[in-house]
Amino acid sequence: MKLKVVISIAGIIVAATVPGLAADEGRGREAAAASVVVRQVMSSSTTTAGDPVVLPQKDAQVVVSMFEIPAGAKLPVHKHPYPRYGYVLKGALQVANTETGKTEVFKEGDFILESVGHWHQGRNVGQAPTKLLVIDLVEKGANNTVLKD
Repeated sequence: MKLKVVISIAGIIVAATVPGLAADEGRGREAAAASVVVRQVMSSSTTTAGDPVVLPQKDAQVVVSMFEIPAGAKLPVHKHPYPRYGYVLKGALQVANTETGKTEVFKEGDFILESVGHWHQGRNVGQAPTKLLVIDLVEKGANNTVLKD
């Protein structure tokens, strides 16, 4: 999967920077750059729990994972000591904060700034697998999921 992502990103970069690969070869590099579309998915300075986004204080490490959660599956109650961000590629995920009772449903195209230090639980509420791109920003070597006993 990593190879596919790297190849896809490399292909986009090459297509955007090499004049011969532009959609209209006659217009060259400017045409390729003009065809790039950027759509902001979200902007926030707070997590889903309303807490401010706080980054690791030393030796930050970015860990990127793909999650596939079967239809109807429920994740264990857990919390994160560091920031975790998720992008819903397919399906729907219900996240319940077990401390406050607040529940939110995130669907395809939604970006999630997960709560830090709050117990919560996710559940696939769709009829098909939910696929997430998950980005953890941790202190180097740290685990970002703590399960509740």
